[in-house]
Amino acid sequence: MNNTEDYKAFLSAKKHLSGNFGFEPIYMPDMLFQFQKNLVDWSVRKGRAAIFADCGLGKTFIQLTWGQNIIQKTNGRVLLLTPLAVGAQTVIEAQKLGVEAYRSSDGKFPSNAKLIVVNYERLHYFDASDFVGLICDESSILKNFDGKTKSAVTDFMRKLPYRLLCTATAAPNDFIELGTSSEALGDLGFLDMIGKFFKKNDTTMSRKDEHRSGLYRFRGHAERDFWRWVCSWARAVRRPSDIGGDDTGYELPPLITNQHVVKADKPLDGFLFSMPAHGLAEQRQERSRTTKERCEQASAIANSHNEACVSWCYLNKESDMLVKMIDGAVEVSGNDDDDKKEEIFTAFSNGEIKKLVTKPTIAGMGLNWQHCHYQTFFPSHSFEQMYQAVRRCWRFGQKHAVTVDMITSEGESNIIASLKRKADAADQMFSKLVSLMNNELKIEQEEKHTKKETLPSWL
Repeated sequence: MNNTEDYKAFLSAKKHLSGNFGFEPIYMPDMLFQFQKNLVDWSVRKGRAAIFADCGLGKTFIQLTWGQNIIQKTNGRVLLLTPLAVGAQTVIEAQKLGVEAYRSSDGKFPSNAKLIVVNYERLHYFDASDFVGLICDESSILKNFDGKTKSAVTDFMRKLPYRLLCTATAAPNDFIELGTSSEALGDLGFLDMIGKFFKKNDTTMSRKDEHRSGLYRFRGHAERDFWRWVCSWARAVRRPSDIGGDDTGYELPPLITNQHVVKADKPLDGFLFSMPAHGLAEQRQERSRTTKERCEQASAIANSHNEACVSWCYLNKESDMLVKMIDGAVEVSGNDDDDKKEEIFTAFSNGEIKKLVTKPTIAGMGLNWQHCHYQTFFPSHSFEQMYQAVRRCWRFGQKHAVTVDMITSEGESNIIASLKRKADAADQMFSKLVSLMNNELKIEQEEKHTKKETLPSWL
C-alpha cells in the first residue's frame, strides 16, 4: 500500500463503530410509512440497535415489525418490555399489523406464543433462555428503577443475540447517559465509553459547557468520533424528514404553556418575604408548605372547563388534595394494583373519565392520550419527566392546541430556569445527533455507490 492508504488504514483502526448482528428484513407491513420502513430495515440489519424517535412517530409499530422479523428468521421468541399499563395498548397495535402478541405477567405463556409482552416490573418471572430477542419500549424508563432492576434488565438483554431499545428521550440532560444504552446493546460499556471519549472536567468549566456534563468533557478531538460511534448503533428522529420521509401529517399543533406563581400564606420563619429555595431540602420544604395554594390553583383551572384534563403531581398529599378539589376527578396512585391502574387509564382514554390525577412516575411513559389537550403541572427539576408527561397529549396526531398550566410557588423560581437550561441542552444534543446521523447516512450511500461502480463487469 502507498502512504495515503496506510494512513487511511491507521485512522480506520482508531475508530470504534458498532458492528452488524442482523440480517436483511423478511417481513415489512405495507401499512408502515416509508420512514418507519427505513428504521425497521436499518434496525433489523443491525440486530442490536437503538431508535430515539419522538412521541407519535409509531415506535410501537416499528418494535412489533422488528420483533416479527426476528421471529420469522429464527423461529424463536421475542420479549417486549413495556411501562406499566402500556401492554394492552401494544397488543391492540399488534392486531392492526396482523402480528400475534401475547401478554403475560407471571412468566407463563402458551408454547406456540412467539411475541410476549410484559411490564418491566415483571421481568424476574422470565428466563432469558426462552428467548432470542428483547425489545425495551420507552427504554429511558430504566433510569427510574433502582440499580438492581436496571442491572437485571441489562443482564437479561445481554444474554440474547437480538436487542432493540426504543425511546423518545434517550439522554435528556446529559449525553453521557447514552453509555447505558450502549452497554445494554453489548457495545462499549459505560466506563469504557468514558475512557475512550471523555476526561474529567476541571473546576474552571464555563457555564456554556454545562450541557456536556458536570463531571466529564470530550477529549481533544473526540467529539466527532463520539457522535459517529453513537450513529453506528442508534438512529434519532424528531420528524419523518430526519430519516428521508415526508412530514405531511406530522405537524404538531401549538403548545400553550402558562406559568402561574402562587404565594404562600406566610414566608419561612426568619424571613420577611419568600426566597428562592436552594438545595433539595429547601425545595422539599417549599413544595410541602405550598401544597394547599398550588392545589387550589390547579383545581380552579381543571374545574373551569368540562374537557379531559390530566393533573400531574409528585407528592401523595398533592394527589389526595387534588382529587378532592377537582370535580369528578379519579386518582391513580402508586398503591393501586396493576389491574386497577390499567382500568382507570383505559376509562380515561375512552372518555369515561374526564379528570385524571396521577404522577409522571406512574403514567408519564408510553400512554397515548391524544383525546386530551389540557394539563396542569407541578414542575420538578426532572426535564425528562416533564417532557414525557406533556407528550402524552402533545404528540403527532393531536388535533388541538395543548394547554399546559405550570404552577409553582414564589420560592420555586429556580425550577423553571433549570428546566429551560435542560430543554435547550436536550434540543442541542438531539439536533447534533440528527445532523451527524444524516451525514453518516450520506457517507454510507456514497461508499456503497463507489463499491458498486468498481465491481468487475463479470459480477
